[in-house]
Amino acid sequence: MEEKMEIKRLQNDYRKIVTTVGNFSILESSRDESVSPLNAASEYFMEKMGVKRRQIIATLKGNNTIVTQAGAMQWTLGNVSATTGIKGAGDLLGKMIKGAATKESAVKPEYTGKGYLVLEPTYKYLILQNIEEWGNGGMSVEDGMFLACDGTVKRDIVSRKNLSSAIAGGEGLFNLSLSGTGVACLESNVPLNELVEIQLDNEELKIDGNLAVCWSSNLEFTVERSTKSLIGSAVSGEGLVNVYRGVGKILMSPYAPTSSLYAATNTMAAKAAATTSNTLGAIGGMFG
Repeated sequence: MEEKMEIKRLQNDYRKIVTTVGNFSILESSRDESVSPLNAASEYFMEKMGVKRRQIIATLKGNNTIVTQAGAMQWTLGNVSATTGIKGAGDLLGKMIKGAATKESAVKPEYTGKGYLVLEPTYKYLILQNIEEWGNGGMSVEDGMFLACDGTVKRDIVSRKNLSSAIAGGEGLFNLSLSGTGVACLESNVPLNELVEIQLDNEELKIDGNLAVCWSSNLEFTVERSTKSLIGSAVSGEGLVNVYRGVGKILMSPYAPTSSLYAATNTMAAKAAATTSNTLGAIGGMFG
């Protein structure tokens, strides 16, 4: 009861908790009244089109920890402290290498204690995923989409099988893999109810572009020519495609977002990856 009362303080007529999974809740604003004459028109049309601010509220119960992307924290309530999560020089070096490979921050703050952790608002959609539901191998996510997770979630990097084709296609060589137990929060240009879920049973999925938001880490992930020959690729009008094989599932965007609106995020990794990821969109325009 006490926990629910604390969360209730954050809600009013225009801000509501819309989703809760494990220790994470999504606070969504239906209307933003903090406007000036300069941005009132933009805010008006944003409200009409359902463009809303969203924030993560993470609950710390004294026996759990929360890991976030660097720079994501807005404020905390209660006896909450932050550590770097670094366990020595070797651990720091490993995390720096992983960060460089996946465009994620090398050091991710780890919050402990008892109270609440509130993350910076974003116009992106926030997706909460229970890692256990992705099987023993866990899930891999597109660059820059990781926002936060339980401390029980193991974070690692996975590589493409054929690195040469990934380089030729301008794709990233590595992706962040999340496994173990707990919940992860992702930032996406596309809401969860619009994502296409595809289950593979020793099948093959080819995608033209980085439309996959997340996928089972045990899937074989490569970058290949769309046809067996260069001439065939030229005739078909397609070049290299992302290919997923094996048993597992994929959450895929039905289209490549083109709006620059989603650059209005305070998450450092999303900004870093936005210029190279079709899933995240490009930085510029109204908020650039």
